[in-house]
Parts: sequence; structure tokens; C-alpha cells
Amino acid sequence: MSIILTHAYYLFEDPKEEQIMKPYPPLGLLYVSGYLNEKQVENHLFDSTFKSREEQLEFIADKQPKVVAIYTNLMTKINVIHLIKELKLGERYGSPKIVLGGPDITYNVENYLKAGADYLAIGEGEETLYELFKAITVNEDVMAVDGIAFIKDEKVIKTKGRTKMKDLSELPLPHREGIEITKYLEVWKEHHGKSSMTVSTQRGCPYTCKWCSTAVYGQSYRRRPAKMVVEELALLKKNYNPDTIWFVDDVFTVSHNWIREFHNELKEQNILIPFECITRAERLNDEILQLLKEAGCYRIWIGAESGSQKIIDAMDRRVDVEVVQQAIQKANLLGIETGTFIMLGYPGEQEKDIQQTIEHLKKSNPTHYTITVAYPIKGTSLYSEIEGVIIRKPNWETSTDRDIDFKRPYPRRYYDHAVRKVVNEVESSKATGLSKMKHQLKSRYSQFFMNYYKLGL
Repeated sequence: MSIILTHAYYLFEDPKEEQIMKPYPPLGLLYVSGYLNEKQVENHLFDSTFKSREEQLEFIADKQPKVVAIYTNLMTKINVIHLIKELKLGERYGSPKIVLGGPDITYNVENYLKAGADYLAIGEGEETLYELFKAITVNEDVMAVDGIAFIKDEKVIKTKGRTKMKDLSELPLPHREGIEITKYLEVWKEHHGKSSMTVSTQRGCPYTCKWCSTAVYGQSYRRRPAKMVVEELALLKKNYNPDTIWFVDDVFTVSHNWIREFHNELKEQNILIPFECITRAERLNDEILQLLKEAGCYRIWIGAESGSQKIIDAMDRRVDVEVVQQAIQKANLLGIETGTFIMLGYPGEQEKDIQQTIEHLKKSNPTHYTITVAYPIKGTSLYSEIEGVIIRKPNWETSTDRDIDFKRPYPRRYYDHAVRKVVNEVESSKATGLSKMKHQLKSRYSQFFMNYYKLGL
């Protein structure tokens, strides 16, 4: 009468990630496992990151679980569907009930249930999965379990929404001992010369960016006490001794009081592990930057998404582009590495907006930046806005939201060359000599094709 917790990300099927080679453990599943352990529910973790689907299926067949719970996101959706169909083929696996959780299920309930899932755990999974497992194992009415969806009499049934956990201090630590954490540390060390681990201090995000999904934790802000977070860091240092920590929170400095407490607790407990985090520019000031520096922050990712104020406002980012630039510059001056995120192809973006983004990156001069072409995630405000102008929406089971395209000022292929244009323009501003000339030539080449697709040729 056990439950298997797993996911469907297989690193060696992903050529890009094999090149990057910066994998992290499935932290959400580790939290669920820790919670089930506290409730004395037998559970087994199968971390598929370094494994194959065949090994995963053998593990399930060996354990013969009552329930298989699979974490599902946009990136793993297609693999999850394949896994469901395999588990439904016969009794080899013990005919377990299949429960899905994660961000992609919330707004695709009917699709996932029709694909073969028995139940969906919508929102935070710890309490829901525990109550659902109990109901399944003793044949109780699952209608009493909040936060689930299932099919009954050919109709999709949703129970009452699950109330979010208010006090995260009651949440047990992730069950990291349940998987091969050392494998992650070794891979990081081998490919990057240092190891890294993830830590979560908060759930939810109070901001309203239109392209961002809040399907699991909602538009809220709940946080673990700083003392408990530092105690977790001390435990990680003792057990694994990671070289760096990646705080996975959406806005690490949303609360200045919490940052002050965190800084003081680190000093009190004499813990110092270099870390990186994500935040918003307007939640940084001279004091907070200094406290982060003293606490061990070596890299801050500061969201911007565009250098055009018009586009930032259209995204409902609620920040001034000059504030973003100043925050990045101030962090640079303190010796903290900076990173930023750029999104091209947002509805209404014109070529002059892309040029403003190029100038923004040159002026702010982040150490790192990533660029994506905007895509609409179902359930977001962006999706609602473009739903009426979708021009490509492939078969749901064999595609993801990344494959959806909508009517934009220019054809989709224009933006692939626009990404290259931005990169080469920015890099040419930093380079000298032959390297500068190469980037300038590549930029002109990209501009040629941007013009080509803009004219519809």
C-alpha cells in the first residue's frame, strides 16, 4: 500500500540540457515525500533525471504501488502522457491509480484526465496527496478531498479548492535523502568546477506579470522563518557541503525585513554559502544590496523582459526600465554578478521596441542574460489576451504551450533572427578587434533576414 513519487524529465533525452549540464533535483517531490514521511505513509521516490523510462517502469513494476504520483510541467508534459499510457497497458505495474500534480494540470484538467490520469492534485500537493492516498487505500469517498479532479460517469468532477498552507514553518524539510543527491553534486562539479543545490524559502508571488503562471502557489506571499532557512543551510553544509545555493523563490527580496532577519541569522549561526537568487529591481536598494553581498550573494537575477517601457507596461510588470538599469549597475559596482531575462515577440512589440531592448542591455550591462520568444501559457492573462488571434495550436497530446503561435506584428521566424540580432549587437558593444567585427557582421546578417520576413518574402 505504497505510493511512488516521480516525474518524467530524462536529462539524456535533452541535447541542450546535456550541453548546459546544470540539473537540479525535483524539489517539489522531495517536499511531498518529506510530508508523507511525517505522516508515516510509505513512499518511494524515483528521480528520472539521470535514468530512462525503461528503468522507471521497472522500478514501478518492482514496487507494485497503490498510487503513482507524477509531477507534471510544461516541459515534461509529453513524456508524462507516454508514461501514463504505458502504466495503463496491463497489470504488470499493479494497476496503480495515477495522480498528476504540478503547474501544467491546473488549466488542462479535462485533457489530462482524458489522457488517462485517474486524479489530478490541483495546487499545493502535500496535504492533497496525503488525503487522496488515504481515501484510495481505504476506499473512502474522494469527494471529501479538497483540491482534486477526476472523471465520474463520463463527467469531469472538481472538488472544493484546497486552502493554501498559511504557516510554512510547519512544512517538513525536503526528503533529499530519498534520491541520489550526490549524483547532482558530482555532475555540477565535473562540468562547472563547483556544486550547487536548491533551497525554497517562500511560496507564491504577489505580482501580476501577465505571462507568468501562478497555477500552483497562487498570487500570494508566504514564507518560512529566516531562522529555519538558515538551519536548513547549516544542515546542507554539514551533509553535502555544496559550493553554492540557488534560491528558487520568485522574488527573493520581496520582504526587506525578512532579508534583514536572514542576514542576522547567518551571522548568528556562522553560516556562509555563496548563493544566487531572483528578484525585482524595485525591491533592491543600497541597504538590501549590501546585506545580500554580506550574506554571500554572488549573483542576482533581475527581471526586466524588455527595454521598452511600452512593452513592460503591457506585461503589467509595474517597474520603470530605468530602475532596472540602475539596480543592475549598482549590483555590478558591488561586485555581485547580475543576470536578466529578456522576452521578444510580446504582443504589440515593434522593431523600435527591440532596439530599445538592445540599448537597455548595453546600458545596464548585466553579466548574464537569457532571451526567449514569448509564448502563451494557458491560464495566464497573456493567454486570455491572445486566445482570439491564435494562428497555430498543434495537437494537445503531442505539443506544449511553447508550440502555440499567435498573430504578432511580424512572422514568427522574424523573432528567431531578432534574438540573434540582440545578442550580437550587445556582444559587439563589449568586444574589440576581430571579435567585434564578427558580431557586427552577424548582426547585419540577422537584420537582413528580419527585413526579409517583415516584408513577408
